[in-house]
Amino acid sequence: MYLADTKSLSGSGQSFEDPAGEGMLYVPGGTFRMGSDRHYPEEAPAHLVTVDGFWMDRTPVTNRQFRKFVNATGYVTFAEITPDAKDYPGALPHMLKAGSLVFTPPKRAVDLHNWGQWWTFKFGADWRRPYGPRSNISGLDDHPVVHVAYRDVEAYAKWAGKELPTEAEWEFAARGGLDGAEFAWGDEQFPRGRHMANTWQGNFPHQNLAADGFERTSPVTAFPANGYGLHDMIGNVWEWTADWYSQKHEADALKVCCIPQNPRGGPEGASYDSCQPNLRIPRKVLKGGSHLCAPSYCRRYRPAARRAEPIDTSASHVGFRCIARKRITS
Repeated sequence: MYLADTKSLSGSGQSFEDPAGEGMLYVPGGTFRMGSDRHYPEEAPAHLVTVDGFWMDRTPVTNRQFRKFVNATGYVTFAEITPDAKDYPGALPHMLKAGSLVFTPPKRAVDLHNWGQWWTFKFGADWRRPYGPRSNISGLDDHPVVHVAYRDVEAYAKWAGKELPTEAEWEFAARGGLDGAEFAWGDEQFPRGRHMANTWQGNFPHQNLAADGFERTSPVTAFPANGYGLHDMIGNVWEWTADWYSQKHEADALKVCCIPQNPRGGPEGASYDSCQPNLRIPRKVLKGGSHLCAPSYCRRYRPAARRAEPIDTSASHVGFRCIARKRITS
């Protein structure tokens, strides 16, 4: 079921202004089935929600765009700041240095239950040096910015006069009008053998065949846009949303008249990681999967997929894009 908002943008005596200028596309509001009952438990239950129309960045925010923000404001990202010991009880003193999580593939097959086999906290890794102090983003202007924590993306959005999408808005946009489809482009992962997103091919995490042409991130328009003209809604980098993480979705409303309108996710208090009770760091929802999503390990290259990310965490496969909600004029 897909009930799009088909009102004319200039009909009924009202007009809709694009509040954010170039680089954004309009996503019409509508009712859709959010989540999935066929994959990971945190995606369930699938349920109907309604979102209003909004504008969305056509692509994830790029290194070029983020550099413009930093140059204009002097902003320093979370990964560039030395952690405060009081925020991380029990942390070893030598680990309290500025840095970020970097994917470092092992040389052989490893236990897939231990993500520490391929993720390394690298001192000096940040958005300018995505793989550590000796790396740089030369030639990567059109790649998505990475190593951005939640406060970083909030700061960028405020500077740009935009906002971050809710999980429902993000998922609705990712589906591109194909409600209920497995992927953002339909039900077949590789239609006519074509790669539609930057994901992992090979045995994760040690064998990257790069059959889609990219070992790491890719230019943000390297793969086809979805039905709304949005690129990279699936794969390349995970994207931050404004919603606090919850273990599962709410069930369907008992009556059609009670379908949630513009839902905003769960409460902050429910977002904490129960496996780390000493670290009271709330978590937001990430959407879209990344270039590290592999069929053998992480099938989260789908609109319904979601994962939790602590707001203080940045990584080499996490980025973001912004939205702007419509203004109505008489």
